[in-house]
Amino acid sequence: MALKSTIFKVSVSIADMDRPYYGEHALTLARHPSETDERMMVRLLAFIMFADPRLEFGRGLSAEDEPALWQKDYSGVIERWIEVGLPDERTLKKAAGRAAEVIVLVYGGKAADIWWGKEGRALARLANLRVFALDVEQSAALAALAARGMQLQCTIQDGQIWLTAGDGAQTALIEPRPLNWAQ
Repeated sequence: MALKSTIFKVSVSIADMDRPYYGEHALTLARHPSETDERMMVRLLAFIMFADPRLEFGRGLSAEDEPALWQKDYSGVIERWIEVGLPDERTLKKAAGRAAEVIVLVYGGKAADIWWGKEGRALARLANLRVFALDVEQSAALAALAARGMQLQCTIQDGQIWLTAGDGAQTALIEPRPLNWAQ
């Protein structure tokens, strides 16, 4: 018998002073049996960083032709393609040809550094690609916030992301490091 995804309900209030964007979102996240809390929370962070009413989660790890998140315009054209983890160059080149903007959030410490060292030069040629890295401590702090029912408040200012869970007892400061900038 196949294992089923675990469902997480998330209520997140976002105050993004950098864009500016302010919104309340009720989200349902399905965590694939092979997905860690860390990866799921990085997907949630990607949603928070680029929140928009049309931003949607992809079908997950089982769908190779879809990203972790994407945003389409009203005609179905892909405006933003977001990957998390350490995607291969071929996937990102394909995404860059299909979407106006491609974003990657890498995490995993040394593995992420090795990935960027290997893929960075080739990926630098993709003009519509932006890559951000999370430190190990930051992705661990995100994973510590994971709960089946989450109520999060988020403030984004000057590139810093402050996440507070529930009654304020748990907080995380996330500062994604840009590894490149699209021209």
